[in-house]
Amino acid sequence: MLWLITIIFSYLFFALASLGDKIILSGPAKPKSYTFYVGLLSILVVFIIPFVEFGWPSNIGLAFIILEALVYVAGLYAMFYALERFDVSKVMPTIGASQPVIIALLSIFFWGKLDMGIKEMVAFAILLLGSVLISIDKNPKITRKSLEISLITAVLFSLDFVFSKFIYIEMPFWQGFIWMRIFSCLFVMVFLFDREFRKEFSDGKKNPNKKTGMFFILTQGAGGLANILQSLAISLVPISYLAIMNSMKGIQYVFLFIMVALISYFLPRVLKEETSKKIIIQKIVSILIIGLGLAILVI
Repeated sequence: MLWLITIIFSYLFFALASLGDKIILSGPAKPKSYTFYVGLLSILVVFIIPFVEFGWPSNIGLAFIILEALVYVAGLYAMFYALERFDVSKVMPTIGASQPVIIALLSIFFWGKLDMGIKEMVAFAILLLGSVLISIDKNPKITRKSLEISLITAVLFSLDFVFSKFIYIEMPFWQGFIWMRIFSCLFVMVFLFDREFRKEFSDGKKNPNKKTGMFFILTQGAGGLANILQSLAISLVPISYLAIMNSMKGIQYVFLFIMVALISYFLPRVLKEETSKKIIIQKIVSILIIGLGLAILVI
């Protein structure tokens, strides 16, 4: 199960990236600007081209690359928009709970069936339960607006998963990955036609924040590595396990919980998060549930 090890490491780096995203977005950064810079950095994949198998994709492959890049950029913007306006506890549990289910439905729609045995279905349900439970920080009052944007984000990222799998069936991993990120970079250029965004972009160049800029680069470095590992896992995993792999997202929150706890204890000036005994018990129970789901899946 090479895909299992790969996706676990990807969630480790996603945890690092999401920690940085939230810190940056709690400041002056705007979702559109953040999405633009994240997409712009995607072009760095061209430096990999001399070292890997690369060529022009087939017509079918190109169609799915364009679709994937569109939903990826739209999903990023929707997620950053949600994180800026709503509490993480309102947004992430909804995305985490709905995305694996949507991926399962999309797999049935595109491939006609979902070959899950009893063991896989039990593991899927347990992992999904653990992922939702660990992502809830408090008892949020979910509003209609936060629910709508969370579901939209979940649908977009679910389509991204499925379209990526189509691409990796059609062509070698690096060829598909590089073309997807090239088109992602091209699509974020659309923001330059927005007058309000151009003003934000111009102000950012006139008054650069070097500390935020360096932190952003480190954050996106972790995010970029996470994306590569997740894409590799998608290319390796059987179609019937796509939804299961996504239901393992709770592992990301396990890493995030540990990171925040360590930083709060050793570097309280950098990040200080108060946690009650009730929350700690909730997180520990969630970790045990996720561990049970992984054990069932592996054994």
